[in-house]
Amino acid sequence: MASGAPTFYELYRRSSIGMTLTDMLDELIGEQRMDPQLAMKILSNFDRAITETLNDKVKARLTFKGSLDTYRFCDEVWTFLIKNVTFKMENGGQTVVADKVKIVSCNAKRPGDAP
Repeated sequence: MASGAPTFYELYRRSSIGMTLTDMLDELIGEQRMDPQLAMKILSNFDRAITETLNDKVKARLTFKGSLDTYRFCDEVWTFLIKNVTFKMENGGQTVVADKVKIVSCNAKRPGDAP
């Protein structure tokens, strides 16, 4: 891997805030008020910022229990599809139940990153 700025996973682009950002950037490009290259740079900054913010600011923990339906491992990414899931917040907090949950798990360090 070439040296330079690290790259971040694009997972959070499919979140509601990521989709909203993408829609707005597409609209600005369509109106010719923004270059596509600038939009790509904004999305790259979003990938970095959301990853770093979640890592630094979110300290809550939870446990979950359910039935593993499907799992796969491809390109260093694990994907789990779980049915009948119960989430329990730490310290006896709130319990949430879901019919189906998809969990995508990526390595914190990508191949070729410095230790």
